[in-house]
Amino acid sequence: MYEDLIKKTEAAIENSLHWAERGWSVTFGPRQTEINSLQAAEELPETFVYRMEAINYWKQARLTGHDAGVSGQKALASLKKGDLKDAEDHLYFSQYVEKPFAEFSKTWVMVHAAAKAEMAEAQ
Repeated sequence: MYEDLIKKTEAAIENSLHWAERGWSVTFGPRQTEINSLQAAEELPETFVYRMEAINYWKQARLTGHDAGVSGQKALASLKKGDLKDAEDHLYFSQYVEKPFAEFSKTWVMVHAAAKAEMAEAQ
């Protein structure tokens, strides 16, 4: 019934649950040192002044991605049952918690927009 939206949601879940590992381009400190993942942050030398900031950023990305992904899984279950309204509620939460990282992560906003479009089309 919602095959395209189901595929988008599945891809977003996979992406969201791995934000900290796959990462994106982000810089730290006045020298704009690029540190693109949690692993890269943890491998920085202890003497790197912005090491803890980078580690904290990527751990927060991991936690946020997890929360968004879990909500996405709930949306996916609702879509498979044909409950678009419930799915949209969960997708709203996913894109809401993504907001601090949305500029870089670009995961949930488009999926939520697709659900809203599907709802508008159904009316």
